[in-house]
Amino acid sequence: MGPTASGKTDLAVALAALRPLDLISVDSAMVFRGMDIGTAKPEASVLARAPHQLIDIRDPLESYSAARFREDALEAIRRSHSSDRIPLLVGGTMLYFRALRSGLSDVPAADPDVRRALLEEAARRGWEDLHRELAGVDPAAAARIHPNDSQRIQRALEVFRISGQPLSKLQTRRQPPRGLRFLNLALMPPDRDILHRRIEQRFRAMLAAGFVDEVRALRNIPGLGLDHPSMRAVGYRQVWDYLDGKQDVEAMTWRGIYASRQFAKRQLTWLRGEPELRSLSADGSDLTTQALSRIDRFLEAA
Repeated sequence: MGPTASGKTDLAVALAALRPLDLISVDSAMVFRGMDIGTAKPEASVLARAPHQLIDIRDPLESYSAARFREDALEAIRRSHSSDRIPLLVGGTMLYFRALRSGLSDVPAADPDVRRALLEEAARRGWEDLHRELAGVDPAAAARIHPNDSQRIQRALEVFRISGQPLSKLQTRRQPPRGLRFLNLALMPPDRDILHRRIEQRFRAMLAAGFVDEVRALRNIPGLGLDHPSMRAVGYRQVWDYLDGKQDVEAMTWRGIYASRQFAKRQLTWLRGEPELRSLSADGSDLTTQALSRIDRFLEAA
């Protein structure tokens, strides 16, 4: 685990060259085909020598949930174990990690009509106002959801309107998977300024690599719009607005960098609340050795 731009993929690929590991992606954006540059998806040459499961398994028009991820990840883990190998899950979608390790609660399925109504309300009132509404019916959920996190605000209000119960209450009824032990490793940057510089460098490199053309191609998919879950990935909305002429390239660039930094901040906040976390210094000179030592001790104790 770790925040965006912390070096998770590079470390996972290095470890896979040294141990019998099967890499499983834990990224809610990399599941979508055609979204390569903006998601920092590993290049084809990297995937050839270190395949990642759960990458490129959905079209951008489709949805993908934490529940479905859990099913897919558990199946990938079973396949790895049946081959006498070790599954290594790598990514930054913290909700997916929690769903896998802690199980899922009995939360109602999505309701298209309720979601549509919430989107219409958001267009009139704004997401901050809907966040205030959420604080009135589910203070615990509102406290951990950022007022600008439209996807999670929408889901929390949707659950309350369908069930009449707070999402935070329903989420306490979880069943973790049986027979699995987890070693929780996290790349934690010791210096926030260094992480911010890496985020800026990576976003500018994405633009130089053709990120705008990638979004332009996605816009040509009939029916695809900013309301689809795939387009909520960090950076895509900013480039989409640029192509709509709502901002110039410099404003788009800085908005994308800012959104990425805010995303990293939320990831770090989540990680600090994770139990039994083993931190690795993201700027450590011997990061692979750090991780291998943790992994080998974990396996010896099994």
